[in-house]
Amino acid sequence: MQKWEDIAAQVAKGARLDEEQALVLWREAPLWRLAELAVARKREVSGDKVFYNKNFHVEPTNVCVFNCKFCSFRRPKGSPEAWDMSMEQVEELVRSFEGSGVTEVHIVGGVHPEHDIYYYCDMIRKVKSILPSVAVKAFTAIELSYMIRKASLSVEEGLKLLIDAGMDAIPGGGAEIFDEKIRAEICPDKGSTAEWFEVHEAAHKLGIKTNATILYGHIEGLEHRVDHLMRLRRLQDKTGGFNAFIPLKYRNFGNSMSAIGEVPIVDDLRTLAMSRLILDNVPHIKAYWVMYGKQTTEMALAFGADDIDGTIDDSTKIYSMAGADDSRPRMSVEQMREMVARAGFRAVERDTLYNEIG
Repeated sequence: MQKWEDIAAQVAKGARLDEEQALVLWREAPLWRLAELAVARKREVSGDKVFYNKNFHVEPTNVCVFNCKFCSFRRPKGSPEAWDMSMEQVEELVRSFEGSGVTEVHIVGGVHPEHDIYYYCDMIRKVKSILPSVAVKAFTAIELSYMIRKASLSVEEGLKLLIDAGMDAIPGGGAEIFDEKIRAEICPDKGSTAEWFEVHEAAHKLGIKTNATILYGHIEGLEHRVDHLMRLRRLQDKTGGFNAFIPLKYRNFGNSMSAIGEVPIVDDLRTLAMSRLILDNVPHIKAYWVMYGKQTTEMALAFGADDIDGTIDDSTKIYSMAGADDSRPRMSVEQMREMVARAGFRAVERDTLYNEIG
């Protein structure tokens, strides 16, 4: 087995990590060396730039047919804490952002048992009718698989309907952890790893860019994280369709896995750095500030992240319901630019496809 020092030296020269090397580096390399390697790789991709955008979320419902053990967002139908926005409520929310300069609306929610693909196509059309220049990044692969199967369509047919309605990109959620045994323990009734990959590969073939995620810090081991990243790297080698990778930290408030606790910040930073080093073919690594909190996000920029997401404007509840630091998450452009500058980088506004704005 190679020593971490030798592996690090190879990575510094541009070598691609295999699974065994990645595990050695992840477990044994000191934090400063991972930071050094990850920032060097980040600079090769995006120089001194760190990206942000002006965005908001629509979370139409937290009613969900699945009951994942790690989820603090889901409520069963009929629960006093459940919501199911009407199309009029969605319209009211979207209209509140007219004239705000937002460039993206991010639509994700629970997998509602009664809403089909035609309902969500109508929702996208409604958004586009109000904000025609805004990119719609919508629905996790798990949501998409369910709504498409419910309509008895093929994945390709369903995606084409959504594209025709105005869907511009797909977020990376629902990936959780790809190892089937771990997945069976934490989300046994959820869409499978194979379904997640089927949707993303089909989207890439249709020219739709997508993101990818991992949910880490629960019952998985480092070997499961490495396996997860390697599976993503293999699909990216094949299709080139991923824009960004977002490591998502398990937060333990209000779900049935709460006794597990949360991993420390050092683990977050190592995960970010190793994501940057393993995913040498994915352009961007995002430190999602709503999930990490603002202080950890600023530190993340010293570990290979080159994106912090966007303004949000108190439009998402997924992580606040799980105990994240900001119960009403919002950041101004000025705050984001100051954060990036403090970390020694240059803040650049982007659109959904990473075209620079201004």
